[in-house]
Amino acid sequence: MHNTAHNMYHGPRPTAVTEAESAFLPTSLHSTEPQTQQDDSRSTPEGGYGWVCVVCTFLINAHSWGINSAYGVFLSYYLSSDIFPRTTALEYAFVGGLSISCAMLIAPLATYLDRRISTQFVLNIGTVLEAVSLISTSFVGNSWQLFLSQGVCFGIGMGFCFCGSVGIVSHWFKKRRSLVNGITAAGSGMGGLIYSLAVGYMIPTLGFPWAMRVLGIISFVVNLVCANLLRMPGSSRSNMRHAPIFSLPLLLRLDFLTFLLWSFLSAMGYIALLFSLSSYAVALGFTHNQASLASALLNLGQAIGRPSVGLLSDYLGRVNVAFGASTLTGILCLTIWVFAESLGLLYFFAIAAGLFAGTLWAAAAPLAAEIVGIQELPAALSILWLVLCPPTAVAEAVAVQLRDSETMPKPYLRVQLFTGIVYLGAAGCLIMLRMPFYRSKNEDGNEKGRR
Repeated sequence: MHNTAHNMYHGPRPTAVTEAESAFLPTSLHSTEPQTQQDDSRSTPEGGYGWVCVVCTFLINAHSWGINSAYGVFLSYYLSSDIFPRTTALEYAFVGGLSISCAMLIAPLATYLDRRISTQFVLNIGTVLEAVSLISTSFVGNSWQLFLSQGVCFGIGMGFCFCGSVGIVSHWFKKRRSLVNGITAAGSGMGGLIYSLAVGYMIPTLGFPWAMRVLGIISFVVNLVCANLLRMPGSSRSNMRHAPIFSLPLLLRLDFLTFLLWSFLSAMGYIALLFSLSSYAVALGFTHNQASLASALLNLGQAIGRPSVGLLSDYLGRVNVAFGASTLTGILCLTIWVFAESLGLLYFFAIAAGLFAGTLWAAAAPLAAEIVGIQELPAALSILWLVLCPPTAVAEAVAVQLRDSETMPKPYLRVQLFTGIVYLGAAGCLIMLRMPFYRSKNEDGNEKGRR
């Protein structure tokens, strides 16, 4: 990751903070001073037990964010059945977004507990909450119980699991940091691929209650094992910096506010796309299995796209790659999704959009670091997660409200236009960050931080 803002316009350089910190950054903040980088180089074991941690982090992502990514399949089932009587489409739409917004909201607390108590404490709390969420969902009978179980409880568990695991592999690698971080980031997409297909198969064969129980049991076993295998080498924990997790002056910076707007719009578009694609396929007349495959292919695209975004950003610049990904996603929504009425074209769109749609989650922290500097990064991320709570909570609800009656020729046209325009708006924010006023301010600010 580049340490100064002007590195987004020039070539890459070795770094002390890399892609593993591309989310909550609970344990992996390093100083950018040369001596600290040298100490980091000498103390990093470069593999060994670190490969166990890579596998564990991959699996935790798959069994937290990956399961949540399958909510589009659940949503299409909820909308087409009467499993929870008198529950509206709008209420169903809030559940999936609520889980992500709760994960964002709990991130500062999970980070604090990770630093003050232990990583295993945070991970085991998340593991238990996720399992309780999924199993209790199999017994719910109305919408408010679904809100608490599959929405709030799962979201808090997901936030704890991800906060506790995301930074660990960076302590085990230096030369291969980009590679291993790409592998772990792919876990959410691969989990989404597998569980979209699994849920689409289990609901009609096992029934909804047992499908949820199976997910709960599997996630508990896998996350419990991985949570207690993860650890950092040597004295890494004793060297963690206790940086503040909030900074009010950041909210007075125009460049940081523009970055927050990009993140806000990207989250709106991402959630609307992720949770609408499967129900869109059902609305076209395809089966639930065919619809679940569309969600699975979207997650396959993310499994390939997220690590690729991280690696490309090292060579092409973080703003450039994020701008290109946001623009391409908007164009794909407006030019292909609008006309995707055949199964083949819909599957093509799912894979293509998946490559770029989730760029926010891979690029947010690197972009924040280049805008505010490494020292301010934990505070910037804490603000970011709080800002993402509203759009992740309401995006799919907005999409549901935009849908027309299914008797109309294109009931999802307004959803498709909304998603495409929102992504293009996000790309416009990155154009603003390229303007001389922002560039000059960023360079000056980060140069001061380096001194």
